Amino acid sequence: MKDFDGLCAVVTGGSSGIGLATARQLAERGARVAVLDLNEPDQAGLLGVACDVTDDAAVTRAMTSVESTLGSIDVLIANAGISAVGAVDTNDIDEWRRVIDVNVLGVVRVVRAALPALRRSASASIVVTSSMAAVIGLPQRALYSATKGALLALTLAMAADHVGEGIRVNCVTPGTADTPFVQGLLARAEDPAAALSALQARQPIGRLITPDEIASAICYLSSPLSAATTGTVLPVDDGGHTLRLPPRP
Repeated sequence: MKDFDGLCAVVTGGSSGIGLATARQLAERGARVAVLDLNEPDQAGLLGVACDVTDDAAVTRAMTSVESTLGSIDVLIANAGISAVGAVDTNDIDEWRRVIDVNVLGVVRVVRAALPALRRSASASIVVTSSMAAVIGLPQRALYSATKGALLALTLAMAADHVGEGIRVNCVTPGTADTPFVQGLLARAEDPAAALSALQARQPIGRLITPDEIASAICYLSSPLSAATTGTVLPVDDGGHTLRLPPRP
């Protein structure tokens, strides 16, 4: 027996990076997995559903389709998100609205749409992907950090609201991961090698985190084996916000 046998999981932003790694691990551990993303993923063993998390109707349709096709929704991984670079006055107000719409309201939409099915589950769990930017100050990340801080607070509030219904809500706060998005940022840097070295240097173990390492933490929080864990913020950041080490020689 595997810990997710008989359960259905939905992963938003699941066509690449952390989301895809999570979807694959959930499937390996016995779950029936639906992946929601703008670009419908073509991954063996996963149900791909095209969905824009900024579209209320599209999110509702996607959740209805998943429950109808797979039979239930027991686990929701609210992972879809985008980044932004700059200080508080760098991004214009339209960009603030756009990123908040995806990163914060996108999570609100998918949770609201999944709640009826989650309330029918005996193993209901929600895991939100926040960021270490929610708990430490990073330069040139004002907008991104604001959204990830909102998700951390939202996680705790939802955990309090739904614990009486048997729905667990937790989040992860990853450090910088080796994802296609981060690789794209590095490729656009003036000196990609120097930019990579700077990212690695700020992480205590001296390297970027792998998507699979973050996915393992997400699966731990969402597993029925963690039935007593809710309202938890789990860092997966190499000790980035708790350790202060001397500079490497």
